[in-house]
Amino acid sequence: MARCLLPQPFFDIIAVKDSLACETMMTLYHASNVEVKRPMLVESNRMLDFGPGFYTTTNREQAVRFAKGVVARRGGSPMINTYEFDESAFSECIVKRFDSPSEAWLDFVAANRSGQYVGVRYDLIMGPVANDNVYATIGLYMRGFISKEAAISELRVRKLYDQLVFATPKTFGYLAHVKTEAL
Repeated sequence: MARCLLPQPFFDIIAVKDSLACETMMTLYHASNVEVKRPMLVESNRMLDFGPGFYTTTNREQAVRFAKGVVARRGGSPMINTYEFDESAFSECIVKRFDSPSEAWLDFVAANRSGQYVGVRYDLIMGPVANDNVYATIGLYMRGFISKEAAISELRVRKLYDQLVFATPKTFGYLAHVKTEAL
């Protein structure tokens, strides 16, 4: 079967995937302090952008930074786990996609970060990551110091990386571990 490589980040070009006439695989990275050959859902001690799930990105540099953050919180050594993702999951799973910071994205992230999300249980969730710099803006919005419109305006001028979250066990069948690299 043919393999199609998609430009990065994926939320800028996801519509292109639908017009390709071949099986598509996407390389994803997961930041950790351990090797993760078999991803699974574990309870997090933190409220995350897209709720509970197995978080990945197409951006290796972002994964390296996140792995260092994991080590700062939990100890150990930074590790980058690399996977191949079968994009047929996009048509076979319940997917929530945010192409850019928007009102819907901001509401979703704020609800998850505050532990108040009670909506649809998606299999895969993808969109911009609210890293520490971005989260300051989201925090100001969540505490009522800036309006939703001001927060979105501020977020649109920042360089945002992507994240693809595997939120249900069935999605792991679309993910194949390739390697783990100690940094």
